[in-house]
Amino acid sequence: MTLVDASNTLTNFGGTTSLTVVHGAFFADSYIGRFWSIFAGSVFYQVGMLGLVLSALLPSLRPTPCGHASNPGDTTCPRASGGQLAVLYVSMLCMCLGTGGIRPSVVAFGADQFDEQKGAEAWAHRKRRYFNVYFFTMGSATLLALTLVVYIQDNVGWGWGFGIPAISMFVSILVFVVAYPLYVRAKPGGSPFTRLAQVLVAAFKKRNAEVPEDTGMLYQDKDLDALISTKGRLLHTNKLKFLDRAAIVTPGDVSSDSGRPKPWRLSTVHRVEELKSVARLLPIWSAGIILAAAGSHNGSFTIMQARTMDRHVTRHFEIPPATMSIFTTGTTLVTIVLYDRVFLPLARRVTGLPSGVTYFQRMGIGLAIAISGVASAALVETKRRGIAAQHGLLDTPKAIVPMSVFWLVPQYAIHGVADAFASVGQMEFLYDQSPESMRSTAVALFWLCGSFGSYLSTVLVTAAQRATRWHGDWLQDNINRGRIDNYYWLITFIMVVNLGHYLCSFYFYTLKPLEVSEQHGDRDKECELLSSQRNENDAGNGVGMA
Repeated sequence: MTLVDASNTLTNFGGTTSLTVVHGAFFADSYIGRFWSIFAGSVFYQVGMLGLVLSALLPSLRPTPCGHASNPGDTTCPRASGGQLAVLYVSMLCMCLGTGGIRPSVVAFGADQFDEQKGAEAWAHRKRRYFNVYFFTMGSATLLALTLVVYIQDNVGWGWGFGIPAISMFVSILVFVVAYPLYVRAKPGGSPFTRLAQVLVAAFKKRNAEVPEDTGMLYQDKDLDALISTKGRLLHTNKLKFLDRAAIVTPGDVSSDSGRPKPWRLSTVHRVEELKSVARLLPIWSAGIILAAAGSHNGSFTIMQARTMDRHVTRHFEIPPATMSIFTTGTTLVTIVLYDRVFLPLARRVTGLPSGVTYFQRMGIGLAIAISGVASAALVETKRRGIAAQHGLLDTPKAIVPMSVFWLVPQYAIHGVADAFASVGQMEFLYDQSPESMRSTAVALFWLCGSFGSYLSTVLVTAAQRATRWHGDWLQDNINRGRIDNYYWLITFIMVVNLGHYLCSFYFYTLKPLEVSEQHGDRDKECELLSSQRNENDAGNGVGMA
């Protein structure tokens, strides 16, 4: 497979995985539940891994190596046959389907295991720690993949390189299935997307109806919402009031035969608030797309810079350019530990909050830190280009600039710190503020953030290249003549604007209001404050960004 074909295959693999995450979340929330989504995804992933193992072990399933012993003088590399490519593509498709079943459900399924009946604060504490542990585990696995597994693939063989992860996956499936009787398994409540569409259609049909001043007159039905509100029903909010028309009872909204509401004409307040919750969280969610776009450059331009720099760790060992990403992963792991053991105790003393800081504050801190990471990348590139000019290397892009590659470590490390704050905070925010029946879908939004960030990065690179083609050509193949540092400053400016967008979105955000029945009596109580109440009490409870 040529370099271009291999690159396109990996790109298509990443894009397809992003799509399957959405489909996996849909089926988990709508029909099969999170446990069976994880199980089915794991089986598909296992089949895909076995296909890769077989491709690496069986000579008939891979092309003959370049310069084979039968014809050592021939330097051409034989192309893979149609059958060999079919095995590869089917294996990767199975892994895509598996990822789609696992990713959106495993986080939500794990958080579902915590019992809220043991106390709201204890539940919130365990949930916060759970998200930290999840990201730490994911980071540790990534670090192993970048170091140990890559070493095995290069020095032992691709069979073992794929075989060890396949064996580990099989063991994890067994452990997961054996614990089946111990799990809390939330029942799926039907398609959430259908319910959202029903609210929109009903509100449009009643666009001329007048919303009553007394919101108690809007339609509510505890029995109808029972399956999708096991933790409590959503309370009415005053934002996006035009959607309230979907809950206005008008003639013809209720079936004369069954006495049940017609779902495309009448929705409950809870279902209207589901749509409002999704609409409210999207602006804050979108702030993570810019962060992902900025981070994606560590896998492209920064690697190009590393190839032109002195990569010697010792006299005889050079660090591979692509391996520099271990500094991001390693820093993320260290930051998560320090966040839990050092930062939170100090923050609790300052804010008085049991959580130390809210997930809104955590995300904001991460976005602010990420700005300094891109700014440092611009400064380092300016220095690298200056040294190249001093040594007359501007027109020799393949020459090694006498500057250590470890000058690039700060931008990798800062991005890792930013991830530990922003990404973990965003995941907790999406899980907590999404409707109960759409939590797998909310987690899928987190993974889509990375995908959209990659696409946005491509758009920004293309736009910068076209805009500067006749005015210095910032992004040319000869990076010594190019101005990647100017491009980094452009991204820095965009991230500053993005931080402002995030702060504005937070200011106008309304927390999801929820009611639960008290253990004694029929009275309901509201357990989460609206943003108006929150803003009035910012100084006392530390919920605000300040």
